[in-house]
Amino acid sequence: MTAPTATGAPSAAETEPIRLLDPDGTLVESDATAAWHELAAELSTADRLAMHGEMVRTRRFDIEAGHLQRQGKLGLWVPSIGQEGAQVGAAWAAREQDTIFPSYREHLIALHRGVTMDQIIDIFRGARHGGWNPLETRGMRIYSLVIATHALHSTGFAMGVRFDGACGTGDATRDEAVMAFYGDGAASQGDASEGLVFAARYEAPIVFFVQNNKWAISVPSHRQSRFPLHARARGFGLDAELVDGNDPLASFAVTRRMLDAARQGAPGYIEADTYRMGAHTTSDDPTRYRSSEEEESWRRRDPIARLAAHVRALGVEDAALAEQEHEAADLASDMRRRVLEAEAAVSDDIFDHVYSDPHPLMVEQKRQLAEFEASFGGEA
Repeated sequence: MTAPTATGAPSAAETEPIRLLDPDGTLVESDATAAWHELAAELSTADRLAMHGEMVRTRRFDIEAGHLQRQGKLGLWVPSIGQEGAQVGAAWAAREQDTIFPSYREHLIALHRGVTMDQIIDIFRGARHGGWNPLETRGMRIYSLVIATHALHSTGFAMGVRFDGACGTGDATRDEAVMAFYGDGAASQGDASEGLVFAARYEAPIVFFVQNNKWAISVPSHRQSRFPLHARARGFGLDAELVDGNDPLASFAVTRRMLDAARQGAPGYIEADTYRMGAHTTSDDPTRYRSSEEEESWRRRDPIARLAAHVRALGVEDAALAEQEHEAADLASDMRRRVLEAEAAVSDDIFDHVYSDPHPLMVEQKRQLAEFEASFGGEA
């Protein structure tokens, strides 16, 4: 690690992300990237094409979900447009035995691990109390909408993995690891720092994957932290890297190395340099706090276009990419049809699945909500 400058400002080495693909899809090849390219070489051309397909499907799903919210079919939607590159690389880097703790924007990772579009949508239309069963979704835990709480949950889980002896054998194909995803805003929460303290102290097999999308709702990341987030993590005793979050290959290589190191007792921290192209949620208006020029500069770094250019250079035909677009459109259309045909969510579930036995407080709240809904005379 390069020491900070005398003024305390981050040095160039602290702020230059690891990149294997330029925005135009050209490979970045140098002595500094050679080892990372060796890791990325695990991905065949077919793998890279499949990664592109996952990004395309997720974006179409994301856009359709936003439309459904605007039509009153969802209470809220949290878009991930622009962050697909960071997520697809991390998703492919995780091994089957790994456990994933998402926040609420990791749609691609959820779909990759076996969660369905409908299961994600049902959370935001109020039809599911939690989400899905992690035992049925390859270790994908449910979304955490309370900011940064899962930094502690994931750390505790990883400590349990270590105490159970499920890591540290040297066999990366069997040793377990944990990955927690959150954003730059959550990194300012106390829970996130506490997670780093315990992860380092107990050498927990965990990697914290922070998608720095530049805006914690309306506060830019440079106003939240005077020093880069990955450099801050090193102060807690974690190995840390800054990666170009719009570069799927770099995201894969860095995450694969970090996870495999974590399996052997070296917890890690990845700061993915990316950008939230849309609103924080559908209740947000980003035009009030950021410029169209900024958005356009990041649009030119789109991770989907970047990987598409790369696979074309590897010999993939345009027809294969077009087929992925058609498939994504069909899947999103089917999801939309099911949502429009679905019955309204039953509010009783909110109360009935909190305690195993009837609880006076839940009974009273359930009664009050029923009375409130009845006051609309069937129009609610």
